[in-house]
Amino acid sequence: MTSTTTNTAETTKPDLGHRLYEDVLALLLGTMVVSLGVMLYSESVLVTGSTAGAALLIEHATGIGFGVIFFAINLPFYWLAFKRMGMAFTIKTFIAVGLVSVFSKLMPMWIDFSMLNPIFAAIAGGALMGIGLLMLFRHRAGLGGINILALFLQEHLGIRAGYFQLAVDLVILACAFLTLPFDKVLLSILGAVVLNLIIALNHRPGRYLAAR
Repeated sequence: MTSTTTNTAETTKPDLGHRLYEDVLALLLGTMVVSLGVMLYSESVLVTGSTAGAALLIEHATGIGFGVIFFAINLPFYWLAFKRMGMAFTIKTFIAVGLVSVFSKLMPMWIDFSMLNPIFAAIAGGALMGIGLLMLFRHRAGLGGINILALFLQEHLGIRAGYFQLAVDLVILACAFLTLPFDKVLLSILGAVVLNLIIALNHRPGRYLAAR
């Protein structure tokens, strides 16, 4: 009787997996939101953490476009993604990184800021990137680099992705003191706190079973 009940429950359990079009929409919208946040940072000469922060630092120092740098920096991390997170995650992450690179190139053609308050840029940019990353995490994707390592540690060791990323981001932001004015670094730290708190408070192990 118990076996029959269990089998019946298993057969009637709804399929919570994401459909292909849901993943496509999440990748497009999530990367677009992240790219808008990156543009706010780029226009205000701010930096964030992870590989995006490293790419922004290099952009500010060399003038090379963010998209090209961001795509190149993430290439070594795909091996870890494939070995530890699976083929589906790796493919989605590769596409997401490519989309952010493309959108970051196109955003200046779509939006022009005649005036942008740096405090607003730090808070809104951090929030936009955090929300965009949540959309990607929800659909088993990331933006390469530290995101891959953070998701791996959360899934296998229970370390919150947001808290781990915050620690790494603070190290990257400390390096920004060598290239950016003091006030820009402080605003960048504010934005990093906003970004990572959004992830830490909203992305927890086991919460999004449908993403598996």
